[in-house]
Amino acid sequence: MRIFSPPQLPQIQFSLRSNYCDIGFCLADDQQRLVIVSCIDNLLKGAAGQAVQNMNVMYGWGEEEGLA
Repeated sequence: MRIFSPPQLPQIQFSLRSNYCDIGFCLADDQQRLVIVSCIDNLLKGAAGQAVQNMNVMYGWGEEEGLA
């Protein structure tokens, strides 16, 4: 996971072909609401990608082995 500091918000191009979940936030124009934006490449963060990542952690391998 990567957190973006205001005023920068994540864009899908930043997480494309990666295993990251990018998260950013800002105040809405009315200054009354917090807007949260998250981006993932769901081809890698689907159930199969998550299973591979979990297996890698269980065996002590790099989390992105076989995913990138």
